[in-house]
Amino acid sequence: MTDVPQETLADATAVLHSALAGDSDAVVGTFDAVVDRSGVVGAYDVAWCLAATMVGDQVPVGAWTLDFPDIDDAAYDARWVARFVSAYANRDVDTGEALFGAALADGQLPDCLLTLAGSAVATLRHRAS
Repeated sequence: MTDVPQETLADATAVLHSALAGDSDAVVGTFDAVVDRSGVVGAYDVAWCLAATMVGDQVPVGAWTLDFPDIDDAAYDARWVARFVSAYANRDVDTGEALFGAALADGQLPDCLLTLAGSAVATLRHRAS
């Protein structure tokens, strides 16, 4: 990711710190504060940063598919995270925005963002081990 505003990076860092501590209320609180300050676009930007954390910066250009066994049987939030992270890996902003909008319209965005934060933390822990 390039040219990410410092405020967005600080918000993403706050989400990750809260998720690492297991404090889902603080994760939600950070996203709520972002929405209050910057609207849904701000929350999208933080989510995109979390996807970047999971994928990393050195993704070769090309079409990517991520292996998520039994994804069609997973809960809405897990399917959403898999697809959102795949959109990031493929540099497909349009799909990322569409997924974000769909989760918002379906009333599932808070759960999706919590799952994304948890998945980012799990990825960081896995890399550290």
